[in-house]
Amino acid sequence: MCGIVGAVAQRDVAEILVEGLRRLEYRGYDSAGVAIINGTELGRVRRLGKVQALADALTEQPLAGGTGIAHTRWATHGEPSERNAHPHVSGDITVVHNGIIENHEELRTELQAKGYEFVSDTDTEVIAHLVHYYRQTSDSLLAALQTAVKELRGAYGTVLMDTREPSRLVVARSGSPLVIGLGLGENFIASDQMALLPVTRRFMFLEEGDVAEVTRREVRVFDVNGQPVSRVEQESEVSHDAGDKGEYRHYMLKEIHEQPKSITDTLEGRITDSAVVVESFGNGARTIFEKVEHIQIIACGTSYHSGMVARYWFEALAGVSCDIEIASEFRYRKSVVRPNSLLITLSQSGETADTLAALRLAKESGFMSSLAICNVPGSSLVRESDLAFMTRAGAEIGVASTKAFTTQLAGLLMLVAAVGRCRGNMDADTETKLVQALRTVPAHISDTLALAKDIEGLAEEFADKQHSLFLGRGDQYPIAMEGALKLKEISYIHAEAYAAGELKHGPLALIDADMPIIVVAPNNDLLEKLKSNVEEVRARGGILYVFADKEAGFRGDDTMRVMQLNHVDEAIAPIVYTVPMQLLSYYVALIKGTDVDQPRNLAKSVTVE
Repeated sequence: MCGIVGAVAQRDVAEILVEGLRRLEYRGYDSAGVAIINGTELGRVRRLGKVQALADALTEQPLAGGTGIAHTRWATHGEPSERNAHPHVSGDITVVHNGIIENHEELRTELQAKGYEFVSDTDTEVIAHLVHYYRQTSDSLLAALQTAVKELRGAYGTVLMDTREPSRLVVARSGSPLVIGLGLGENFIASDQMALLPVTRRFMFLEEGDVAEVTRREVRVFDVNGQPVSRVEQESEVSHDAGDKGEYRHYMLKEIHEQPKSITDTLEGRITDSAVVVESFGNGARTIFEKVEHIQIIACGTSYHSGMVARYWFEALAGVSCDIEIASEFRYRKSVVRPNSLLITLSQSGETADTLAALRLAKESGFMSSLAICNVPGSSLVRESDLAFMTRAGAEIGVASTKAFTTQLAGLLMLVAAVGRCRGNMDADTETKLVQALRTVPAHISDTLALAKDIEGLAEEFADKQHSLFLGRGDQYPIAMEGALKLKEISYIHAEAYAAGELKHGPLALIDADMPIIVVAPNNDLLEKLKSNVEEVRARGGILYVFADKEAGFRGDDTMRVMQLNHVDEAIAPIVYTVPMQLLSYYVALIKGTDVDQPRNLAKSVTVE
């Protein structure tokens, strides 16, 4: 969601800060601001809207200086406006903040009683005033922050500076990620390493509860108990130009077309000709998988849909019972943990607040072990799990997830094979067939991408539509859900998904010529049942858009448009049939004229509840 960038250097840092914000635009935001200390003077510029508006303002009102912080805000408390934009100031103290301070109203009342005047509606401003209050009786900004965080409840990643200590930044991390970038005679801070890749490739990830002080030549980190600690320095493997769109009009389209390579990278070195390399899931994975009697998957959004597909796979292919639950629901209800249960968390960013909280709760609830399937090495979810599997999707900039989803599915199918074999529920021939099918996925996706022009033509029929239904059966039902999510995310068309057998239990009442019905129809054991459901729609005047296996026997007419896909193995069909859903939503969004990469009200990485 919100983005943070900070720098301490001998050179002017304004351009570094603004470029860092540009590289975090994909996360979603409504305003942007920067503050820089020059000598002992503070300069601050904030603007509503895009980072470009801030950059234009800085051209007219340049800020010089080597210590600064910058922020893109996604509104939680207070409307999007310049006065609510970060950074916020209290006397000599300037602050930026990601997250939510849950007790901000209580702190606001206490600070107002002490004479502090609030000029914004944000929860963040209480941090500025609280630290300012303690700075008056503290030896340093660091000490003031260490005292102040003891009063904060909620999730926060915050960076502060003080004009009385112009060559240092202090930071605190609780539930919202922060990373320190290490340079030569200069150091940096950000909420995501992507922001800092133009200036450094060496990073230090802060742990939960850490407070740190950053100067040009030194980084000091203190744990939740105030004790000095060391955090491991890591070299980033992410390409600094991963955010370039290249020949594509939008990041989303680029990332859709990157899927053959992304899945190839996911599989690289993790499968042999006949088997999955169990150790790909981490040291000790084999011992854990041999004991697994139940799988519990926790995820949000698109990742939840990949977990739903995996539930079908685990039970049908690996013979292991599996439950899937939305993280925000799991963490707030009492649940019964089955013996020898493996918790699997799914997240593109590894910083999804509800998923992280669910993992931490599960650690106290008796789960045998935990496994994170994630796209970001060094993320909180990866660091806090017993086992981890990196999807290797590469940087995903578009808010609507595409390649992160399909690489999750590829990783999950590998996991199903590994668990099934370790448990003795899958024979060698079945595993070999799965591995061979996985190897064909990149080629099948490339074939499907060749249908882009035809799908673009179909999308024109959605220009005046406001509602739609997606249908699927079995492991294609979650793919229908993912298709509906993509369409609503970026085109703003209301879309719902149903298991096709549920039509007669209510949704048929919605069917008319103005309600497009999108159907995913691979050639599997449920095909004849699905055809019956399709006929129920046709009998009621519905217009159908069927994405079907060439061997499935669908024939198009005035009431049914058929897009034929090459036959694929049933196990990998959910991965392949996702791609036309992505393309359809993309081209409909183009016709609707919406912001494809940064749809309204949404953020890429959801780091608050």
